Amino acid sequence: MRQESAALVRTSSPQEFPPPPPSRAERLRTLASDAFDVLIIGGGVTGAGSARDAALRGLRVALVERDDFASGTSSRSSRLIHGGVRYLEHGHLGLVFESSIERMRLLRLAPHLVRPLAFTWPVYKGARIPRWKLNAGLMLYDALALFRNVKAHRSLNARQVLEHEPHLLSAQLNGGARYYDAATDDARLTFANALGASEAGAVVLNHASVRQLVIEDGKARGAVVVDHLSGQEVTVRARAVVNATGPWSDEIRKLDTPRETPAVRGSKGVHIAVPRERIGNREALTLLSPVDGRVMFILPSDKHAIIGTTETATRAHPAEVRASEKDVEYLLASANAFFPEAKLVRADVISSWAGIRPLVAKGYSQAGGAGSASREHLIDLSPSGVIAISGGKLTTYRVMARDVVNAVERHLDVPHRKPLTDALPLPGGELRSVDAALEAVLPEVGHADVALHLVRAYGSRWRQVWGLTHQDSSLAKPLVEGLPYLRAEAAHGVTHEFVHTLADLLIRRLKVAFETRDQGAQAARAAAEVIAPLLGWDGAEMQRQLQAYTQDAARIFNVDPAEG
Repeated sequence: MRQESAALVRTSSPQEFPPPPPSRAERLRTLASDAFDVLIIGGGVTGAGSARDAALRGLRVALVERDDFASGTSSRSSRLIHGGVRYLEHGHLGLVFESSIERMRLLRLAPHLVRPLAFTWPVYKGARIPRWKLNAGLMLYDALALFRNVKAHRSLNARQVLEHEPHLLSAQLNGGARYYDAATDDARLTFANALGASEAGAVVLNHASVRQLVIEDGKARGAVVVDHLSGQEVTVRARAVVNATGPWSDEIRKLDTPRETPAVRGSKGVHIAVPRERIGNREALTLLSPVDGRVMFILPSDKHAIIGTTETATRAHPAEVRASEKDVEYLLASANAFFPEAKLVRADVISSWAGIRPLVAKGYSQAGGAGSASREHLIDLSPSGVIAISGGKLTTYRVMARDVVNAVERHLDVPHRKPLTDALPLPGGELRSVDAALEAVLPEVGHADVALHLVRAYGSRWRQVWGLTHQDSSLAKPLVEGLPYLRAEAAHGVTHEFVHTLADLLIRRLKVAFETRDQGAQAARAAAEVIAPLLGWDGAEMQRQLQAYTQDAARIFNVDPAEG
């Protein structure tokens, strides 16, 4: 049954915010008792985006996620919203055009989460992509953005390249170019969509997995869902079911059609973080690795530099995929080749992580490899009517979600409604400008790094977090010294952001685990002291949760000795 979506669209001024979401117990009761138009399985950026789009169109929506929102690929990306300049080389012009349009849109609708980022691309003598070809490609890149990118690209001579990035290798430098894309916090972008779905009326539940599909008269009519926190099992009834589980999508397909041919091929992408001062990069760089010639990036991330990414076929399970020592060695060697003064070694690596890109199997060729496979998405319908989406990329998640909900409407045989996501800001995106917000935040907060973090993470809702420090001054303390993350964010995470575990908070709502050598172990105890009373943990349960966090962090950030 459709709802009146206009009544569900909420905006917030700096003084007025939507109420906290319903409790987990309430959401479980609703899942068990209500009938839904659509059940979406998977809380990555595509599933969360689809839930928000569908709810805003007035559909009754349920969203379930087996772990946490963005716990898979959506929190382990290059953190870029980009047109995909490297896709030009493989002739994927349609995808670049679509991505460029979405980049402009997200810069407008989520200015706190998506921000312009300047790239320098140096060209050396004998490079696989010579200077003339690079400039021709970037001219096409600007054209595909309808010449409405942040700024047009600019050709640079060798002296100008070194003015932008003075620590770059100067020997045999022919010149280069400067162009623009955008950076994001991938996990918070995903969560903003899940939160937006909830505020639009969807029932969203993390840490709840699908045990089996409900098939009646040969048609999918919902699923049996297990709540991992309580062990409770509920049957969620829905007229349409969407499989938006990314690298896990073939597992859901097997619940529907056991002998289904795999629809997804996994491509592993690895990144490492090192102290930015060790490299000395001022902004972002696009480079051609001297190891194998593939396009890679060095990206600024506050005090850190992110080096990535690899692209190798993998059969590792999505929950267990990790960087290998060979991956780390490749990235360090590639960075050192361009920044010889850095002399990066294994001990410089603060964290390393891997994600699996769920490429459409039909577009994957062994000869071309993962790098040449298209990032375009594909939607198909199973014999029982399960709508599955494969492929795609972070930048185009909103288009993927739109296409999913269009397919749901056709499946339900209901009139098509125009998506609202193309114009409605994401939660926190109601900002006149980030700079104006910073001017308001800094005098009140007093610390520039904390002010910048609050604006980038929460946008127009920053006071919802900072206000907690007025009630309890201890919440103004950092979770870990040297980083801008506050204890107040732990409390806010429980009450407003569906945080149920330490990993939810320290790995996904915040980037603590990515930015500390102990992967958030020290911060975990401080966070546990804040959230234990809110979640009803006694001393024994708090110790169990700390141990669980250690295991979660090891599963994601440990480096395998061999290729995985």
